[in-house]
Amino acid sequence: QVQVVESGGGLVQAGGSLRLSCAASGRIFSINAMGWYRQGPGNPRELVASVTSAGSTSYAESAKGRFTISRDNGKNTVYLQMNSLKPEDTAVYYCNCNARIQVGGPSSGYWGQGTRVTVSS
Repeated sequence: QVQVVESGGGLVQAGGSLRLSCAASGRIFSINAMGWYRQGPGNPRELVASVTSAGSTSYAESAKGRFTISRDNGKNTVYLQMNSLKPEDTAVYYCNCNARIQVGGPSSGYWGQGTRVTVSS
């Protein structure tokens, strides 16, 4: 199976920065897209940013200009650099890894357990 582990969350003041990391491991043949999602109190989980295996990125409007997603294919790792953080960025951030575990098999999404980000005003 595939294990996905996030790290890097914490408490930060508004205007500060955090860098989240997510590493995928286990029985992985190939990884397609990797992405960061978040779920704030009382809100549904939403996509923050994603990156394909070729390095193409996309961002939610709320993240554009402040967050940067990057990926190290050799380490099966994705990062989310978050700058100019706002209290509304407070959420649990989840990593999703879309991977194949065998040649010719289907791809599936694997989730991490989440890392909490709290931005104080």
